[in-house]
Amino acid sequence: MAGDERLLKVENLVKRFGGLTATDNVSLDLRAGEVHALIGPNGAGKSTLIGQIAGELIPDGGRIWLDGTDVTAWPVHARSQRGLARSYQITQFCPEFTTVENVMLAVLSRTGHTYGPWSPLRRERGIEAKAREVVERIGLGPLADVPARDIGHGEHRQLELAMALALEPKVLLLDEPLAGMSSAESEQMVTILNALRGRYPILLIEHDMNAVFALADRISVLVYGRLIATGTPEAIREDPQVRSAYLGEGDLVA
Repeated sequence: MAGDERLLKVENLVKRFGGLTATDNVSLDLRAGEVHALIGPNGAGKSTLIGQIAGELIPDGGRIWLDGTDVTAWPVHARSQRGLARSYQITQFCPEFTTVENVMLAVLSRTGHTYGPWSPLRRERGIEAKAREVVERIGLGPLADVPARDIGHGEHRQLELAMALALEPKVLLLDEPLAGMSSAESEQMVTILNALRGRYPILLIEHDMNAVFALADRISVLVYGRLIATGTPEAIREDPQVRSAYLGEGDLVA
């Protein structure tokens, strides 16, 4: 059950690219323990909105609060240190490193430790133990010592999620975590994300509507940069304006 504490708050956010308003006075929030899904047709402005929340894009108007602090002008690394972690549509990791070594890098970035050729990663026993715990929790234990380049696409997505969790975030931004997955891989990722419910507030961007309706406590719908609806999955499923926005893109829910 999500709490009332708002760990992320976006108020009247505006982003323009020339004559195009990509984010049009968007306001939303993310409560403690909640999965809040952001959906919309292709080109709706979802990635632009997430880029502003993450600090990769500076908004032209509006405010962003993270855990009660105005971070609107903060860079990416400062927001990360404040407790914001995000995954990307395209998985990012070091392919020559093992699964656990990639997660160790994330732990190192959180603790402020550094390493070099005279201080190999594997000598950091406490950091390795923490990384292995996260790897096990996310279901990659059997692949902990396998180079990342040798594991499958679905496992790469799990690895990126493990790296985000290793940061011990206050807020998770997940940008299409099911992208490119097979049905079996998608089902596994939904199971993993369900297991995280209540522990982390998650702002989820996802095109897989079955996954969205299985995971979300609330859903916000973005169309041409404007938020047209926010509500429970049941309310969104029956909203005529939302259904109209998805005409030509298939059923809202399979």
